[in-house]
Amino acid sequence: MAVSSTSHGLLSLLLLILIHLLIFLHCPTHVAATTGIRLGIIRKPSPNVAIFREAPAFQNMDVCEHAEKIHIAMTLDSNYLRGTMAAVLSILQHSTCPEIVEFHFLWARFEPEVLSNIKSTFPYLKFNVYRFDSKRVRGKISKSIRQALDQPLNYARIYLADIIPVDVKRVLYLDSDLVVVDDVAKLWKVDLQGKVLAAPEYCHANFTQYFTESFWSDNEMSKTFEGRNPCYFNTGVMVVDVDKWRQGGYTKKMEEWMLVQKQKRIYHLGSLPPFLLVLAGDITAVHHRWNQHGLGGDNLEGKCRSLHPGPISLLHWSGKGKPWLRLDSRKPCTVDHLWAPYDLYRSSAHYFEE
Repeated sequence: MAVSSTSHGLLSLLLLILIHLLIFLHCPTHVAATTGIRLGIIRKPSPNVAIFREAPAFQNMDVCEHAEKIHIAMTLDSNYLRGTMAAVLSILQHSTCPEIVEFHFLWARFEPEVLSNIKSTFPYLKFNVYRFDSKRVRGKISKSIRQALDQPLNYARIYLADIIPVDVKRVLYLDSDLVVVDDVAKLWKVDLQGKVLAAPEYCHANFTQYFTESFWSDNEMSKTFEGRNPCYFNTGVMVVDVDKWRQGGYTKKMEEWMLVQKQKRIYHLGSLPPFLLVLAGDITAVHHRWNQHGLGGDNLEGKCRSLHPGPISLLHWSGKGKPWLRLDSRKPCTVDHLWAPYDLYRSSAHYFEE
């Protein structure tokens, strides 16, 4: 979906989402004649558990007969469950072949109500759940500029290749605060060109700001990026060759930098800097349309931000502000209304039986 300017892009995207929302709301609760969609409401939720509407069952098109399975990894946490639900819905809704998408959820602690919500909201979803042992990062996490970045589960992406089954060779890692508005297969099929990771790069960003003065003033550490042209990339959207990751021992390389951080305080931003230290300047660049990030504002105040000009395939509320919280507070940013049509959450005040 190409846009020539920020305002034009916003209007176009709003129109597209409005169409999807109208279709979503007016589909009957039985099987729809044209799309095979079934809608419903969770009937007997626990009073202490969030209520989510049952999502549509999107079906493959005829071209999907021999399509390759798509593996998507995400973390699973009760605090971000509402965002996860919206992200999953958006992926399935815009996928040409939704039935070949398989999700791999990582969680730090067993929360049965979270699992039951996933199953009841997406009864047709193909997914697996894996435990991330928080002990793996004990003693390796340093305090960052935002508390959410200090949570052990935020570091699970570093250990992804060690957790998912060895027969999975490639994974698309996605954060929970985003929605996909394009066919995710296009991103999945990106040519990694022999690299271990692919993601949108932002070479206009001031790369030096991601590390402290003590890092750049150290004679040895300042040579870390010699021979590379390092650029910032956001770790919330990554295509990863997990087989190559395992072979290259990338988890261990990042852990080594995490231990250096504990001793010398060389960065401030949680799990991002270890990725930059090991891989910046050595990844395959993906079109920026696949991570319109920063919609949550900065990490301190979360002020509203506008869309960047250009085509959009993925909207990402990285930063402090999350769309579901701002919408609930009745103080949303304009871009938050682009997330709202994918929100399956219903508070008890909005709960209705079929």
